Amino acid sequence: MAVYTEVPDGELAAFVKAYDIGEVVSCKGIAEGVENSNFLMRTTKGSYILTLYEKRVNRSDLPFFLGLMEHLAAKGLSCPTPIKARDGEALRELCGRPAAIISFLEGMWPRRPTERHCQLLGGAMADLHIKGRDFALKRPNNLSLAGWRTLVANTKDRADEVSPGLADTIQDELAFLEKNWPQDLEVGVIHADLFPDNVFFLGDRLSGLIDFYFACTDFLVYDVAICLNAWCFEQKGEFNVTKAKLMIESYAKLRPLPEAELAAMPVLARGGALRFLLTRLYDWLNHPPGAFVSPKDPLEYLKKLRFHQQAKSVAAYGL
Repeated sequence: MAVYTEVPDGELAAFVKAYDIGEVVSCKGIAEGVENSNFLMRTTKGSYILTLYEKRVNRSDLPFFLGLMEHLAAKGLSCPTPIKARDGEALRELCGRPAAIISFLEGMWPRRPTERHCQLLGGAMADLHIKGRDFALKRPNNLSLAGWRTLVANTKDRADEVSPGLADTIQDELAFLEKNWPQDLEVGVIHADLFPDNVFFLGDRLSGLIDFYFACTDFLVYDVAICLNAWCFEQKGEFNVTKAKLMIESYAKLRPLPEAELAAMPVLARGGALRFLLTRLYDWLNHPPGAFVSPKDPLEYLKKLRFHQQAKSVAAYGL
């Protein structure tokens, strides 16, 4: 369970008194998520998400994350909205951690994404990018090239414990990406973590996007590349070209993709695969005994990386 900090009932009740959301009826830890402590909190006035931001989240980034959700919601994007206390502040402190109460979003995330899910995601992602264009704050992507170098340095000595030759494979891939990473593509706010468990559906409708705590300023099309990795591979590792085609075409109906972005897709997809390979590898090698959250298999993303390495053009993704 993704609960690193337990909240005593008395401290929770005192915390909630600063808001006009009624009294706490129940508060239960949420299993999803790996970065923060999340609780589904029900009060006499409704349901909310209580988040305590743990040590891996930089406190100075929180105004960006909370401000972005507020901005996008005001523009009509369906996403959680920070709840402000009576003093007008959304960010407070609870149990020695920065904390916020966020509106509750109805829906279920798809355990087995279908082609329709991928199509709907494409449109929602483009909508996010368009509505985020005039968001005033910026935040660099700490998990791009510079961040990958740091992760490589911190994992290279033990990477072969996970798979023989993995350290050299990663080093070679990083060298390729540093040499071939695209330039001069459109930059804006991206979600950077639009995995299926961060996208909610109600029947045949996408009901909202959640978990903006990796959001940053980067190439817009890099978000598409991340989603190719997260949504378009089947359980046995094969790539579903139909899902990719539907996702990209749905995205392009709202925000047409220039030729330069389409040409860069294979390299960006390789970057997306390396990013999650490295963060999973780091967590795998540094997993504390007895931790609530089980580390995810980094080799899943090694297989995805190898697919993208064979892609000669955007045609590999159905276009």
